Amino acid sequence: MSTNMDIRVDDLSGAKVAALLNEHLQDMYATSPAESVHALDLTKLRQADITFWTVWENQQLLGCGAIKQLTASHGEIKSMRVANAHRGKGVAKHLVQHMLAFAKCQRYEKLSLETGSMDFFKPARQLYQSFGFDIGDKFADDPNSMFMHKQLT
Repeated sequence: MSTNMDIRVDDLSGAKVAALLNEHLQDMYATSPAESVHALDLTKLRQADITFWTVWENQQLLGCGAIKQLTASHGEIKSMRVANAHRGKGVAKHLVQHMLAFAKCQRYEKLSLETGSMDFFKPARQLYQSFGFDIGDKFADDPNSMFMHKQLT
């Protein structure tokens, strides 16, 4: 994993960020039925209860991710994406570590996420499991989704 990665809160105004999120949405619609795509677009990510980060290295956008505050003690990971050109470089691990530290600073007791149940999403599920997330209770009725949770306290 590169140590030169810079993770920063992002206002979602840059063209590179819009392109990465578009890539993300295209993949989601290519691999999941439309009613099972829960990824957020730029407008939905620009909400006060969402903190959105981008990962950069030498002016290159490597990835992004967000946490939506559900309650004072519970957050949800949203819009995790590593640019296709930067997969396998440890970007996702670096970002998950950052988001877990943020969640703990916010005094969240629990962090949850939704991911797909198809094989395409297996690397994501393995990544989250490596950080202690377990498959658990559903928080939406979608047969194409898996729901994962991590207790932080």
